[in-house]
Amino acid sequence: MTNTNQVAVITGGSRGLGRNAAVHLARAGVGSIITFRGNKEEADKAVAEIEKAGAKAVALQLDTGKAGSFGDFAGQVKAALQKTWKRERFDFLLNNAGQGLHAAFAETTEAQLDEIYQVHFKGPYLLTQKLLPLIEDGGRVLNVSSGLARFTIPGSSAYAAMKGAIEVLTRYQAKELGARQISVNVVAPGAIETDFNGGMVRDNPQMNKMVASMTALGRVGKPDDVGGAVTALLLGDTKWINGQRIEVSGGQGL
Repeated sequence: MTNTNQVAVITGGSRGLGRNAAVHLARAGVGSIITFRGNKEEADKAVAEIEKAGAKAVALQLDTGKAGSFGDFAGQVKAALQKTWKRERFDFLLNNAGQGLHAAFAETTEAQLDEIYQVHFKGPYLLTQKLLPLIEDGGRVLNVSSGLARFTIPGSSAYAAMKGAIEVLTRYQAKELGARQISVNVVAPGAIETDFNGGMVRDNPQMNKMVASMTALGRVGKPDDVGGAVTALLLGDTKWINGQRIEVSGGQGL
């Protein structure tokens, strides 16, 4: 373990790809403030796993669809940094929290569209705003998109459109935060075996086989595939990569 005393804030870090990324970072000595929406028991398990991997961790409750709570959350982050790491700022922000929606374009309701917008675009936009004073100059922000912003699978129009918006936002953030030497990139996973969308890819053999057949490397992605890429982008000698979309899909849909 490398004792870096660096800290990452990872939304949706209690499960799935966010949790995997936190564990990968912990192996390099990077601590994490992870968020959970409602399942504190699972968040506590994530904290234990991160600590076992070699770094300190704190879990804070956050619903990224409720922007009115972001000010209070920023205060909690500041307090956690001081108490746990004796620091005023953190190094990395991973905007990962999200939820799926599988609905045909013609059947997607206004309420569904609003919810996806609030969680996948408005949330990361305003949360990053609120956390900017706590991010170190020279820090790194990594937004999470999806392979679905590049290729199309019917039933994903609302979700994919918000991810496309995040990709545009990433370029603007990179431009406007450059004066502080903060780099901003977006990582776009392909289909991954997690509980996302009810485990649709992980637990459905037909779906799993279909995705594998359209992926150049011949299999569905694993959480470690994305966690490793996130760690490389945040900790690697990659500072000159800025405002870019990095797809982590094994060559899905080429």
